[in-house]
Amino acid sequence: MITTRDLTYDVDGLTMIAHLAQPAGDGPWPAVLVGHDGIGLDDYQRARADDLAEHGYLALAMDYNGGQTFFGNPEAMLARVMPLLGDADRMQAGGRAALDVLFAQAGADPDRLAALGYGAGGRIVLELARTGAPFKAVAVIHPALPEPRPEDWTTATGPFLLGTGSEDPICTPDQLLTFGQALEKAGVDWRVNVYGGAEHAFWAQPLNADGRPTGGTTHDAAVPGVSYHAAHTPRAWRDVLDLFQESIGTSSEIAP
Repeated sequence: MITTRDLTYDVDGLTMIAHLAQPAGDGPWPAVLVGHDGIGLDDYQRARADDLAEHGYLALAMDYNGGQTFFGNPEAMLARVMPLLGDADRMQAGGRAALDVLFAQAGADPDRLAALGYGAGGRIVLELARTGAPFKAVAVIHPALPEPRPEDWTTATGPFLLGTGSEDPICTPDQLLTFGQALEKAGVDWRVNVYGGAEHAFWAQPLNADGRPTGGTTHDAAVPGVSYHAAHTPRAWRDVLDLFQESIGTSSEIAP
């Protein structure tokens, strides 16, 4: 049985509340840093860390919104996230602070480290990879992308998985391919997965304002180009697990 707990740390003028999920048994364990999307560290992102722990990874879901979530309030989300995305130093500082918390955990194997990021959290883990974090694998789902400059990625230390929906208007397949070509020129192993018919945040189960699932594909606070895709959600997750198993391994068998 896994164990979970919240961990706090201060960065960017805020107290962050991260979620740590630890496998059963004794370490050392391969470690994964998880970056949530702009909405915040919600139950879905915590559940991704928990599932990683079930598969044998020590997983820390970072926080970069100071414990806030912005479901149903896109204006507040943009007011927090857009200035952050415009400041590489702030993104790197926040990511490094979370990575330090992960490395400080007993049983974290610093030689088997991977990163997973969604949306703006994808950009944060990409910033860490760009500045030399020793990730053996990086998986990002509809990430906010930096400029595709090959010279930024010559020190990347593992394969990249870039995923998005074919109908995502915010992170398009063409944008991912252009970024992948920059990785190619830098000598980085990369792949792009495009999920046919999926839009932005296709993995996020729609919720009502009170947190209950809507049972449909559109969100209570509907945003154009954003919808849930029930078939591609588990497929994308299996793709992430496959990359991590290939790159940093675990003693746990990956469930179908």
